[in-house]
Amino acid sequence: MFLINILLVDDHELFAKSLSIALGDCHEIKNFHTIRDVHDLDKILCEKEIDIILMDINLGRPNDTDGLETAAGLLQKEPSLKIIILTGYDLPVYRHEAKKLGIRGFLNKNIAPDDLIASLTRVFRGGYCFPPDSDSGFLEELTDMEKKVLQIVSTGQSRKETADALHISERTLSNHLQHIFEKLDVSSTVQAVTKAMRLGYIPPIY
Repeated sequence: MFLINILLVDDHELFAKSLSIALGDCHEIKNFHTIRDVHDLDKILCEKEIDIILMDINLGRPNDTDGLETAAGLLQKEPSLKIIILTGYDLPVYRHEAKKLGIRGFLNKNIAPDDLIASLTRVFRGGYCFPPDSDSGFLEELTDMEKKVLQIVSTGQSRKETADALHISERTLSNHLQHIFEKLDVSSTVQAVTKAMRLGYIPPIY
């Protein structure tokens, strides 16, 4: 019988406690550790035997990075780490970014305990656990500038105001918007913003 050592990185104490209780009777789990502050990660990884890290995306205070950025930093130092994103923000753009970074899985927090154990087991054995991407609009990734354009126009700024904020001409802005429309398979700014919110290109408001 294999035993898995889990580290949960999440700023919500109630969720962390609930998950600890839910996994408490699972024979596959040896130890379940949890931290809120990502600055404690290096210390606990040195002191404890950790097989899988469960990481939320929105880590809240006192952290100055999100879960994807934190995971990226960890994997740069130790590419063999097994990290799974466990979040309520189950959006295609986040799943896509997680795959690019080399993260082993992406799970929604509403997952059933038995399914979570199955996913942990799969990753522990060297596999992956990602849900299928069903949105055909997420075939070509937006550039950083295109993301900035979407974030500004989503606030209701005019084209002139958006161009001024980005220090570009309105003609250049129009070119960016056209590329966004093509990538998201939409025909208007309103449709682009709506789809971008659904895909996760425009960050949720915390």
